[in-house]
Amino acid sequence: MEQGLGSNSNPSLGSIDKSRVLDLRPLRCLVPVFPNPPDMSSVMTPQPSPFVCTPPTGPFPPGIHPFYPFFIPNDSQQNPHPNTSGASNQPGNHAFGNSIPAPVPLNSFRTPTPQANGGTRQSGRGSRGRISEPVVADDDDYNDSQNQSGQHVSGFSVHVTDTEDAGNTRKRRGRPRKSNPGESRDEHGDSSDVESLVNRFLTSFKLKNFDDVRRANGDKEIVNNILLVFDLLRKRFTQLEEVKDKSPGITRRPDLKAASLLMTNGVRTNNTKRIGHLPGVEVGDIFFFRMELCIVGLHAPSMAGIDYMNVKITVDEEPVAVSIVSSGGYDDLGDDGDILIYSGQGGVQRRDKQMFDQKLERGNLALEKSLHRANEVRVIRGIKDIAASTGKIYVYDGLYKIQESWAEKNNSGCNVFKYKLVRVPGQPEAFNLWKSIRQWKDGTAPRSGVILPDLTSGAEPLPVTLVNDVDDEKGPAYFTYIRNLKYSKPFSTPKSFSGCQCTGGCQPGHTSCPCSQRNDGYLPYSSLGVLLTDKPFVYECGVACACPPNCRNRMSQAGLKVRLEIFKTNDRGWGLRSWDPIRAGGFICEYAGDAIDMSTLGDFGNEKEDNYTFDATRFYERLEAVHDDSKGSMKFPFPLVISAKNNGNGARFMNHSCSPNVFWKPILRESTNESYLHIAFFAIRHIPPMQELTFDYGMVQPEKGDHGRKKCLCGSVKCKGYFY
Repeated sequence: MEQGLGSNSNPSLGSIDKSRVLDLRPLRCLVPVFPNPPDMSSVMTPQPSPFVCTPPTGPFPPGIHPFYPFFIPNDSQQNPHPNTSGASNQPGNHAFGNSIPAPVPLNSFRTPTPQANGGTRQSGRGSRGRISEPVVADDDDYNDSQNQSGQHVSGFSVHVTDTEDAGNTRKRRGRPRKSNPGESRDEHGDSSDVESLVNRFLTSFKLKNFDDVRRANGDKEIVNNILLVFDLLRKRFTQLEEVKDKSPGITRRPDLKAASLLMTNGVRTNNTKRIGHLPGVEVGDIFFFRMELCIVGLHAPSMAGIDYMNVKITVDEEPVAVSIVSSGGYDDLGDDGDILIYSGQGGVQRRDKQMFDQKLERGNLALEKSLHRANEVRVIRGIKDIAASTGKIYVYDGLYKIQESWAEKNNSGCNVFKYKLVRVPGQPEAFNLWKSIRQWKDGTAPRSGVILPDLTSGAEPLPVTLVNDVDDEKGPAYFTYIRNLKYSKPFSTPKSFSGCQCTGGCQPGHTSCPCSQRNDGYLPYSSLGVLLTDKPFVYECGVACACPPNCRNRMSQAGLKVRLEIFKTNDRGWGLRSWDPIRAGGFICEYAGDAIDMSTLGDFGNEKEDNYTFDATRFYERLEAVHDDSKGSMKFPFPLVISAKNNGNGARFMNHSCSPNVFWKPILRESTNESYLHIAFFAIRHIPPMQELTFDYGMVQPEKGDHGRKKCLCGSVKCKGYFY
């Protein structure tokens, strides 16, 4: 009997038909393997199942390498029709979210050829090689085109050890480092209890023992807390990695490490696939990392641009799209805020110059089916981040419907699928608002209601606009705009401080820098001006330091980094907001004004009520302990009261909220035997443009009783009804 190729015995050399085309694959391919943690299933497949995907394709940016142990599963492991519905596929099952409409006759380029069993043809394996469209690197080194031909990277829940940072090719593949129970080693070689750090944050924000209900369905508080803990972990890992000498070509990914630790602990939400809006995520919300989209369930694949699930409408299953990311990887036409021409996924141009057409499979097939089903699709738009040269800001632009599809030739001569998506009317503005702001800045369209184009009269590096499009009031009471806090008498220090000698600016890992040592050996800010530390104080360089004005440790001294607007609110007087997006931890401004001599504080308190006062002697909750009832409120030891009645900046217009998006941090600048305390404001979470900036005014000393108590109109679900 003739021996087949699949036989266990070795065939004779002459028995092989060399004219046959064999499907050969390498024994080891670069495919990330992210196993599901115990008692937790994949986002794509709620029932426990092996994770499968195809390798990420290049080209990768310089210094970026594929990461984590990789392998390719055999054909028996690949499922071309995974059940991603999140529940049994019965009609009317609420796990699908919104119900899927019945098919309607729409303009479509073609209908998939049915198989004999009534299903549709769908390949279980994507093509390999480089994509034929240009790759635009994201801020987090991911974009929607890097893995277009592969299945979705969904179950991202790998435990990251000290040797498993992205791009490090000297790691142990598949074998975590042995360590003491509960202890890991940080990136700069010191013993660090990473597990304790994670547990502290999870406990503080009530994310320990995350249950299945909260994993399946989130709310605004859960989403905010998960993103906040992700950001705290990411910033901490950034600090640890910065002080370590980097080897050439190695790029570390604190965002991946933070997301991995959260998912290993089962901390993610909205992992039940659904069509339509997600609970806890609002139209206009912004994200700076693709992994943020994953952990809140907005878009499950960490690289692919199309997210879909399989549903059983009648007898057979078929895929439908639930979300897409359009971030410039392909030639998407998205300048119209209500219409998006989206390119399909797949198609490669190999190094041997062979080119391939896109195929009607996976995400492309899901978009085609969604065209016929007329179901809504979530659209996330990637917008260039001006602050980061290769960065993207992901904006949730709401729900769209696919109106039309067709195929056309791209620049390489390959067939590419195109889908026309139209925004569902009646939703809040998102991408259109970004377009309007860009026109205001370019001067191609006027900003309505402008009273003064620049309230600072050039005192700031960026203008601060005064706007009233509510009523006829011409502006707030007169005051003099100043950038910084004015001291009549600084604090005295018992020990003289001569400052640093970092003539080129303070750098991470410089053990000889006294300013760095005062911040526990780390720089408190990232290169983008994001606050990295969770310590009660930040020590900045002072006048005695030799570092230049643009030193990274002088972040709050360099003026505004975002374009602010003072605007008239409907019911709370004047408020403050930004034309620019603000990252979580991003510096906004300091509270400028006149520092009140504490020896005359009694007289100050007897004066006519001053609405433009910052009182650091009040009780405030630290951001990192805002949900930790055991720690209670935090009172800072420096008594400081600032009056911005006569002199001040935009911070004087920041209103109170019981659920604020801004927090303040005391900044200490020392010089010889004197100390100057300043108050700087930072974003608690990512803040979209034109969202009002608010902070918690704090609680007064108990002995003052209800003096100065006012009715709160913040409108938060956690509103206490009053503030001081």
